[in-house]
This record gives sequence, C-alpha cells and structure tokens, in this order.
Amino acid sequence: MGKKLLAGILGGLAFFAWSSVAHMFMGLGSVGLREIPNEQTIVANMKTNLPASGFYVFPGWGLPPDATQSQKMAAMQSEGMQAKIKSGPTGILIYNSAGGGVSPARLMIELGTNIFQILLAVLLLGQTRIVNFVGRWRFITIVGVVASISTNVSYWNWYGFPANYTLAYMCVMAMGFVFAGLVAAAMVKPVQEARAAAGA
Repeated sequence: MGKKLLAGILGGLAFFAWSSVAHMFMGLGSVGLREIPNEQTIVANMKTNLPASGFYVFPGWGLPPDATQSQKMAAMQSEGMQAKIKSGPTGILIYNSAGGGVSPARLMIELGTNIFQILLAVLLLGQTRIVNFVGRWRFITIVGVVASISTNVSYWNWYGFPANYTLAYMCVMAMGFVFAGLVAAAMVKPVQEARAAAGA
C-alpha cells in the first residue's frame, strides 16, 4: 500500500507540473476565452444588480429563490420560457463579487485534487493483472481520457462552453494522466507479481 500511495503522490505531482506548463507556457488554459466588450460599463452594472457571488443562468425562471423543483420544471416547460430560450440570448455567469485569482490555497487544492485522482487510478491499476509497463501506462491513460470526457463534453453540450476550450481542457487532463501514468506504471506491479514476491 505504501508504494501505491507514493505512486499516487508522485503521479499527482507529475500531473500538476504538466498542468502548470500547459497553463503558463502553452496557453491551453486561455483557449476559447474572450474579453467582454465595454467591460467597465457591464461590470458596474453587475456590481449594482448582482451584489452576491453565485452561479447565475439566463433567462431565469421568474420564480422566488425558495421555489420548489416542481415549480422550476413547470416554469421551464411553459411556452413563455421556451420562447425566451429559443429567441435568446441564453447563458451562464459565474460571478465572484469579492474578486479572485491565483492563490496558494487554490494551488494546493488543485495539487490535492491531482494527487487524489491519480491515487484512485493507481488503486484501480493495483487490482488488475496487467503484466507489462506499457499496459499499465495505457490503463492509467484510458482512465484519464474517461475523466476528461465526463464533465467537459457535458459542459459543452448543455452550457455552451466553446468547442476549442473544451478540447483544450480535455487535452490538459488527458495528458496529465499520460505523464502520471508513466510514474504509476513504473511503480505499481500487478497482483500476481506482488503475491509471488510475498511468497518468495
């Protein structure tokens, strides 16, 4: 178990290092992003009308904050709402009234997430009977491809995230598992090999 834990930590560090390079030096983190025209005017309007941080969607349901799920579904299916959605505009807004940006705490959360992801993949790999290095590396890589598809494609499909942004983030995540997989494949041995070593 100690070797698997170490593989998860080192693999997570490899993932984090790749992600840092992809964002800071390759520009993959900004693919598909666009600046808001007349930003000062629009931001001033948001400060006036959106005092609280949150995840906003438009057009809205026109319901109070404590509306039930059945009320929201009924409003969503109404002819008026469907007409507003079809005519547009539609969108989402993640709004932070207090500002944000890169911070040590956020970097640590990202690193911890990377380590946890790779540790889970390593635990799965440890249950397989894959004998060779390439097979173990391919296993971790496929786990990464699955992970990259799971949320990114849904956000593109339902929320309208740009296709180039979606592909860039899928690449960042999948490649993170590629590099982490090299570490894990070298450290994690198949079940029967570990059993043979224990019996020797």
